Amino acid sequence: MSADTLNLAAEGGGGLFTPGGPGFEAPSVGIFFPSPWADYNLPYTGGFNKYVVLLLVATALVALFLWWTARRQSVVPGRSQGIGELTFLFVRDQISRPMMGVKGDKYMPLLLSLFLFVFAMNVMGLIPFLQLPVTSNLSYPAGLAAIVYITFIVVGIRAQGGVAKYFKGAVVPSGAPWWILPILVPIEIISNFLIRPATHAIRVFATMFAGHLLLATFAAAGWYMFNPAAGPLFGTISVLFSGASLLAFIVFTAFELVIMFLQAFVFTLLAALYIGQAQEAH
Repeated sequence: MSADTLNLAAEGGGGLFTPGGPGFEAPSVGIFFPSPWADYNLPYTGGFNKYVVLLLVATALVALFLWWTARRQSVVPGRSQGIGELTFLFVRDQISRPMMGVKGDKYMPLLLSLFLFVFAMNVMGLIPFLQLPVTSNLSYPAGLAAIVYITFIVVGIRAQGGVAKYFKGAVVPSGAPWWILPILVPIEIISNFLIRPATHAIRVFATMFAGHLLLATFAAAGWYMFNPAAGPLFGTISVLFSGASLLAFIVFTAFELVIMFLQAFVFTLLAALYIGQAQEAH
C-alpha cells in the first residue's frame, strides 16, 4: 500500500468512501523483492534480506523437528518419536516406495529432507509480520531442483554401468526405428535434461508466488475498506466489506496451507520419480 493509504488508515480507516482519498493500490510483485537489511557485496546475491532470514528459520525448524522426534529412541515410541515415525512412514509409503519400490529406501534421508525443507520454506508465508514463502523466490526451489538433477544423473550412471550407457538409455527410446531417431533424440534430450529440472523448480515457485500475492491482495483490500469514520451508513458498509475480505483471507490462508503441503509432496514425489527412472534402463 502507498504511504497515503497507510496514513489515512492510521487516522481511523482506509480510503473507501473517503472523498479525495487515495484509490486502492493492490500489492505488486515488488513484495517479492525485499530490500537487503545488510549488503556484504557478495556477488550474485541480494544481500542479507528477508528471504535469508526466513531460510535460516526454515532450516532451524527442520533441524529442531528432526532432533525432537529422534532424541529419545525406544521400542515403544513416545509422542515425539511417534510423530517422527509417522512422517517417515508417510514419505516412504506414499512417495518413495510407490515410485521406486524397496530400492528407494536408501534414498529416504534425501526424500525426507526435501519434503520437510520445502514444506518449511512454504510455511514461512504464514509467519506474522514476515509473511513471505521462501519458495516464492525462484532461486531457492531451483537450487533444490539442481540437487535432484545431479542426484538422478549420478544414480543413473552408477546403475546402468557408465556415462554412455546411461545417456543412451535416457535419450534413445527402446525399439524406435533408426529413421525417426533424429527427431526423437533431441526431444528426449530437451525433455529429460532441460524441461524436467525447469518444471520441477517452477511448479512450486509459481504456486507459492501466486498464492502469496492473492493473500496479500485480500489483506490490503480489507485494510483499505475498513473505514468506520465514513459515517453511519458508509462506515457500516465499509466494515462489512472489510469483514468479508478478512473472512476470504482466513479461508484462503487455510487453503494455502493445504497447497503448501501438496507442493512439498509433489516436489518430493517428482524427485523420487526421477531417481527411480534413472535406476531403470529404458
